[in-house]
Amino acid sequence: MIRHIVSWQLAETEPAAKARVAAEIASRLTALVGVVDEIRSLRVDADVAGGTNWDVVLVADFDDLAAVGRYQVHPAHQAAGTYIRSVVTARMAVDILL
Repeated sequence: MIRHIVSWQLAETEPAAKARVAAEIASRLTALVGVVDEIRSLRVDADVAGGTNWDVVLVADFDDLAAVGRYQVHPAHQAAGTYIRSVVTARMAVDILL
C-alpha cells in the first residue's frame, strides 16, 4: 500500500477567499473517488493552525506505485490538477510505503 501525500500553499491570502479556494480544491479532489478506480481512500483538508504551515493537504492511499501513476494521468485527475495549479504558489509531495 502506498500513501500519497500532497500539500499546497495557496496564492490567495485573504482568509475568506483562501477558505473558498481550499474548499474548491477539496471538492474537486474528493469528486475523484469512484471515478478513478485506483483510489483506495482519499482525504483533503485545509490547515487550521495558519502561520507558515502549508494551506491544504491531500492524503490518498493506493495499492502500489503503478496505481499512483495511473491516478496521476487519469483525465479527471488532470482536470482537477489544472485548477489546482492555477490557485497555488507551491506544491510538496511524498509517497510512503504503508
